[in-house]
Amino acid sequence: MNQLISETSPYLLQHANNPVHWKAWNKDSLTQAQKNNKLIIISIGYSACHWCHVMEHESFENSEVAETMNKYFVNIKVDREERPDVDAIYMKAIQIMTGRGGWPLNVVALPDGRPVWGGTYFHREEWISTLEKLHHIYQSSPEKMIEYAEKLHLGINSLNFSNGEIIADQLNQNCIEPLIEKWQKSFDLDFGGMARAPKFMMPNNYKFLLRYGHQEKKQDLLDFVNLTLTKMAFGGLFDTVDGGFSRYSVDLKWHVPHFEKMLYDNGQLVSLYADAYKLTQNSLYKEVIEKTLQFISRELINNENGFYCALDADSLDDKGHLEEGAFYVWNKTDLEKIITEDFELFSQVFNINEFGYWENNNYVLIQNQELEIIAKRNELKLSELQIKKRNWEKLLFTEREQRSKPRLDDKSLTSWNAIMLKGYIDAYKALGNENYLEIALKNAHFIIEKLWTPEGNLLHNYKNGTSTINGYLEDYCFVIDAFISLYEVTIDEKWLQHSKQLTDYCFDNFYDEKLHFFSFTSKNDDPLIASHFETEDNVIPASNSVMANNLFQLSIYFQNQYYESICMKMLKKIIPNIDYPSAYSNWLNVLMNYSEEQKELGICGENALEYLSKINREYHPNLIIAGANRISELPFLKDRFIENEMLFYVCQNQTCQLPTSNFNEVINKI
Repeated sequence: MNQLISETSPYLLQHANNPVHWKAWNKDSLTQAQKNNKLIIISIGYSACHWCHVMEHESFENSEVAETMNKYFVNIKVDREERPDVDAIYMKAIQIMTGRGGWPLNVVALPDGRPVWGGTYFHREEWISTLEKLHHIYQSSPEKMIEYAEKLHLGINSLNFSNGEIIADQLNQNCIEPLIEKWQKSFDLDFGGMARAPKFMMPNNYKFLLRYGHQEKKQDLLDFVNLTLTKMAFGGLFDTVDGGFSRYSVDLKWHVPHFEKMLYDNGQLVSLYADAYKLTQNSLYKEVIEKTLQFISRELINNENGFYCALDADSLDDKGHLEEGAFYVWNKTDLEKIITEDFELFSQVFNINEFGYWENNNYVLIQNQELEIIAKRNELKLSELQIKKRNWEKLLFTEREQRSKPRLDDKSLTSWNAIMLKGYIDAYKALGNENYLEIALKNAHFIIEKLWTPEGNLLHNYKNGTSTINGYLEDYCFVIDAFISLYEVTIDEKWLQHSKQLTDYCFDNFYDEKLHFFSFTSKNDDPLIASHFETEDNVIPASNSVMANNLFQLSIYFQNQYYESICMKMLKKIIPNIDYPSAYSNWLNVLMNYSEEQKELGICGENALEYLSKINREYHPNLIIAGANRISELPFLKDRFIENEMLFYVCQNQTCQLPTSNFNEVINKI
């Protein structure tokens, strides 16, 4: 029987009424496979995944498919967001077997869990035929499958760093420029991003390029980042009506997305646009930040101040059928009725023409010109057109709210909550909106109260008042990062103490002294068929690269040489192995912490928060900041607070100059 009805994952619950006898990933399911000597089907996806829904409808809801699966296999459904550890192992297997990956991820494995075959999306006939062949092979020649599984298993294990050798003797910034020169060959100089489709946003890539371009005075890199952020903000991928970004676009111009909106994308992009706004004061970036956070606050916050995971790509169309993008797209006739006499001008702004056309008489709103150009062409003041645009968007929002909304993934994941928490903090730094800080603090307390146990470990998932699944390294690294950021805007040292406590827990339960990296899963978790050390930055930066940056920052705050030594060992092992920088951009960001421009600033005095806010409004990626408005026991600030004085300590490599009370002098030095 299908056992998913008792699960909490929205993705698993979507499959609870399939005729397939699905089980969840647990000891009982795996034990049953071994007891009955049956091959296992491991099918992995997530609730907002469009092609997961397509395969469910075509195959998993089909009685003929279910008959084959139920007769010959133990069938296990996995929510990749709840079990990123399981997903990572079998994704490696698929990439070895096929050279690519994605979701839905479908694997056939031996009864002990070692994979023997797999891929992503399959048509119904191909799926049935392949499953029957695999069953026949296992019955007639099991030794062939076992031999292949053993070789594949060795390949999966080989993808981890297999020894503890430190390759580099010292950290050298000179390696960065040639890597970027190689990277630039893939830049799309027309629409930004990489010159390929589908087009993912990869916010950490642009965070690094923005920093490197700024510190090294590389105007071409700054121009490229600004081109990318502008084109992404012009719409299609960015929902100009309601705010928030979809996961990726299927075309080169950021126009037509897969329409799911993921929390982790939007959290990172708010942080990225906040950095870019601090550097450029571009009003478009401010608009993106404000709209996105309005969307998050309206659609993705629960009544306990936790953030939900995602909105689905699919929603009901006007005929009651689930259709990708139905909630977001517009036909020309409806737009003419809504916008009325301004329709011609509206069409110029949002390209109700060949450029903005998608399919089936539908348009996805996208700009390709600055408002200043359109205003001048139509003999309007820029302010007039801006007001019109805001009014059009309000009309469209009101109209769209009458539609059936996309399905909500209503679980809360610790790692993603921390990413969004940091987004709110970075927005507060850039714009000074106190509401952003208030939401950030409420979410931080949600994490502490609901997802951090008295035993010291984090939990990964929260839904319906219950926290489940022991936390992964991604949960710890992003919570530590977010709490450090909270300290940077509040100077409340409890956030640093929380970060240190979680870091020390990671050393006890995740760190591998031979490999010099942190395992993705805790030593307290049941082992999978292979260990996993996440080192490649992807749409979300690798948990080990985030931990390395955390260690660098905490080593300064707590003057902890051990933290810094581990950070350096991780870098020395990673940096010489970098071939293509987009997969290691956060590691390169950590490497830049060791540049000559890196500085620390201590602000001590009753008005420390006021000056801290001024610093936070500016773009200083090479600065670690600390502050105290009373006597501090934090090692970096110890004995530096003097009653009735306002003192600034500019430091480099933890060596400080004489304190000064001249704030302008400090600004010049940093």
